[in-house]
Amino acid sequence: MSVTRETVAKIASLARIKMGEDELDRMAPEFNQILAWVEQLEEVDTSGVEPMTAVIPQHLRLRDDVVDADPLTGGGVRDEVLANAPAAEHGFFGVPKVIE
Repeated sequence: MSVTRETVAKIASLARIKMGEDELDRMAPEFNQILAWVEQLEEVDTSGVEPMTAVIPQHLRLRDDVVDADPLTGGGVRDEVLANAPAAEHGFFGVPKVIE
């Protein structure tokens, strides 16, 4: 497959990219080099390779969502937390009324 200068002009027009005459002349060989490289990639035998999303294994970097995982901050300390609140009512933080 070969890309001509006219094809590059048509692609630029469809993409609404303004290109000068010198840019059109320069882009056609670049497109052809890219297409040649893609054709070269198609020669690689990947029949024994399983599809993957990354080259290296990835692990979830977030901790598991476990209740009471941290004894200092993980629950069961409601009264200690509310002890620092300026106002507490019925086990909740008391806040000023914002809607009349």
